[in-house]
Amino acid sequence: MGSADFWNKQESAQEIVQQVKALKVWVEPFEGLVARMQSTRELTELLELEPDAEMIAELDRDIERIGSELEEFRLRSLLSHPDDFRDAQLEISAGAGGTEAQDWAQMIMRMYTRWAERKGFAVEILDLSEGEEAGIKGAVLEIKGLYAYGYLKAESGVHRLVRISPFDSQARRHTSFASVFIYPVVDTDINIEIRDEDLKIDVFRASGAGGQHVNKTSSAVRITHLPSGVITSSQAQRSQGKNKATAMKQLKNRLYQIELNKQLAKKAEMDATKSDVSFGSQIRSYVFQPYTMVNDHRTELKIPDVQKVMDGGIDPFIEAFLKETGGVKTGDAA
Repeated sequence: MGSADFWNKQESAQEIVQQVKALKVWVEPFEGLVARMQSTRELTELLELEPDAEMIAELDRDIERIGSELEEFRLRSLLSHPDDFRDAQLEISAGAGGTEAQDWAQMIMRMYTRWAERKGFAVEILDLSEGEEAGIKGAVLEIKGLYAYGYLKAESGVHRLVRISPFDSQARRHTSFASVFIYPVVDTDINIEIRDEDLKIDVFRASGAGGQHVNKTSSAVRITHLPSGVITSSQAQRSQGKNKATAMKQLKNRLYQIELNKQLAKKAEMDATKSDVSFGSQIRSYVFQPYTMVNDHRTELKIPDVQKVMDGGIDPFIEAFLKETGGVKTGDAA
């Protein structure tokens, strides 16, 4: 077993529970839909033999509901990336433009908060930097709910606002920007599990100072962690038990650092994509004046009801993006 295989098996109990929940989200609705479709088919056959206007109307409504649930199930099937089921960390930053841009950043924060509430997700503010006069300079939110990251990953990018600024005494039209970046929330508690069968423990006589005791007893300990190849040893103490404890402590520290380096490398890889989120790469424009329109520049989906969108109605944009990209955003395939 290589070190990569070893780390793949070191999932925490919390991670496993999350994955089980994610699988149940697939299995239970699927089984429910199959059962309802079977019942609908049986009822259809019955009504062909004995028509009933009221029952036929109810059947039509049920077929419509099943169709809607099938579409929702199909959409969720696009969330197949390993991180899609996780909670999401959402970072919002106001662009250049002072109070107007900071007000826009706060409007964006409210939009995502309202969206999360509609989904039944929990929202926690991890960090908030308020503007001098109004709005916010930036914020970090954690959106807690199954597949929160899968849905929200489509929102990474620059969001552009066009409106007559309430902060401009001359009532001129302003263009403001806010950037949004989405991370999956991973378990930061690194659980180092060391199994006895993965260890090779050798004892030997200590070398160096220590008098006759050192030369007569095998108090030194060397531990080899077979999956990772890490070797630690200790011979400072006269007690074999104490040397073993010291070597085990060293081993845990080294294994912890290996896993930490992996997590930091993954975080750095995601951070690198931020360079693509510049104020010239708008993913969506929100126009309040002279007309109202929200336009997604990636899918070309346009919604004229800007207030509904600002109240959290962003699902059409998320759905259009998932359908067009197959649920894969830039960097997912790597």
